[in-house]
Amino acid sequence: MEKKFEKIYHQLEKSHWWFKSRREVVYNFVKGFENKKVLDIGCSGGQFLELLLSKGALKENLYGIDISQKGVEICLKKGLLNCQVMDATNLNFPIGFFQILIASDCLEHIQNDELALKSWYSATAPGGRIVVFVPAFRFLWSSHDDYNLHFRRYTNSELRKKMEAVGFRVIRSGYWNFFLFFPIVFVRFFKRILAKLGYSPEMDSDLKPVNPLVNFFLLALLRFENHLLKFIDFPFGASTFCIAQKV
Repeated sequence: MEKKFEKIYHQLEKSHWWFKSRREVVYNFVKGFENKKVLDIGCSGGQFLELLLSKGALKENLYGIDISQKGVEICLKKGLLNCQVMDATNLNFPIGFFQILIASDCLEHIQNDELALKSWYSATAPGGRIVVFVPAFRFLWSSHDDYNLHFRRYTNSELRKKMEAVGFRVIRSGYWNFFLFFPIVFVRFFKRILAKLGYSPEMDSDLKPVNPLVNFFLLALLRFENHLLKFIDFPFGASTFCIAQKV
C-alpha cells in the first residue's frame, strides 16, 4: 500500500469500526481453535493476534507475516516474537505447520493469487482451516483500491473456485458488510461522477478517522451483522469470504 496510507492504517486499526468489526467476525470463524498453531497472513500491527491472546491463545502458537517492515516492528514491540517480514506467495514454514491460517484483506494485494493459495495450502496441516476475506465486486473498484495497491476484487464464486483449485474444501462462504453495501455503492458511484467533473482528491481512501459517535454506531451495526452471520448467509456485501479445510 502507499506509504502515506500505511501510517494512517496503523493509527486506525486498533479502534476504527471497520477493523474492529472485521477482526471480530474473523474470530467468530476460528473460535474454539485458539490453542492451535495460527498464522496471520498480512498481520500488520498484530491486532488480530492480540485478540487471540485475550481469548486465551498461547503466544508461542501465534505467528504473523507481513510485507511491511513497520507492521512487523510494531508486532515485535508488543512481544509477538513469531512475526516476520515475508512474501505471502512463498511461505517459509514446514509443510503442514499450521492448523489455522488467516488471510484478512490480503489476497487482493498479491499479483499471483493462485501461487499464494498454493503456498498457503502447503503450510496448512491436514484437517486444518483457512479463513480468507477479500474485497467484493469489481464494480465497487475505486481510488481506495488504487491507494491500497489492490490487484482485484472478487465475487464469492471466483474466490471459491480459486481455493478449490489448489485443493481446499470450502466449508462455508458468503458475503460480509451487507448492511453498508448500498451506501458504499452510492458513495462509489457518486465519486466517479465527481471524478468525471474534474474532482481528483490527492488522498481518497475509505479508511479515515471518523467522529467517535459515527464510529460507535457503525461498529454496533456491523457487530449486529456479525451476530446474524452466525445463523444466515447474506446474498451480497462489500467483502466476500471463504472458510476452507485441507483434506
